[in-house]
Formats: sequence, C-alpha cells, structure tokens
Amino acid sequence: MQKLNFPSYSFRFKNSENKVAVFDEIRKKFVILTPEEWVRQHVVQFLLLQKNYPKSYINVEKSIKVNGLTKRYDIVVFRPDGTLFLLIECKAPEVPISQKTFDQIARYNMVLESQYLMVTNGLNHYFCLMDFEKEQYQFLRDLPDFTKVL
Repeated sequence: MQKLNFPSYSFRFKNSENKVAVFDEIRKKFVILTPEEWVRQHVVQFLLLQKNYPKSYINVEKSIKVNGLTKRYDIVVFRPDGTLFLLIECKAPEVPISQKTFDQIARYNMVLESQYLMVTNGLNHYFCLMDFEKEQYQFLRDLPDFTKVL
C-alpha cells in the first residue's frame, strides 16, 4: 500500500479469499484493505496515538440518514457526554480533495452537528471548526488533543 502523510503505524494483516484484510481496532474485525480503508486505518491510529482519543469514543462506518437517503460516515469521535465532537471523511489517496468533498461532509454534518471536521485522502489533511450560527467553517492547522475536548 501507498505511503501516507502520517507517522508509521503497526497493523495486523491477513489473507481473506485471496484479498488482504487489515484488523480494525474499533470494529474489532478484519476488513478488506482498499485504498480508502488504508487511509481510514491510519486516521484511527492518528486519533489514538497522536491525539490521545480513547478508543471507546471512536466510531467507524455507521449509517446515517441524509435528506431521506442512507449514507455512511467514515469516522466520528464522541465527547464523554455522548455529543459529537469530530466527523471525519476519508478518501483514497488517488482521490483529490475538492469542494465536492467538503460539500459531502457538510451535508453529513447538517444531521450530525459535529464541532470539528477532518477531510483527508491520506496525503492531504484538512481540519475545520464549525460555526453553526454563521453556517461556515474555519480552517485549522490541526485537531485539538483529547484533553481539550472535555
């Protein structure tokens, strides 16, 4: 798999039906390793190891309803009180981050109402802080550590 713009992490792999699978610590199962999954697994490790977010507050690939359609978010992080703190959209490395990507995460966030957003293709990372009153987001250099979430 392609080298991504994250620190090096250790992953568990296995062959499954002639395909490589990677162990997802959050879902507690092996999942087929696609380019997007490779990015998603790096983001999970980044949240756990660099940002110190507890594993129990992270959720991966769940369905949500957006304008009557069933969609799936990539990763969310909750606060201790159960409210949503961070919504993350992952793309494969070959998929450029565009306005369309930001429109997608904004649509999801109309339902989820997360304070922070992250968009990444593993090579380029964008972090945003939501301003719901002005209906806009402010770009940030990085995400806050978990200690600042409380």
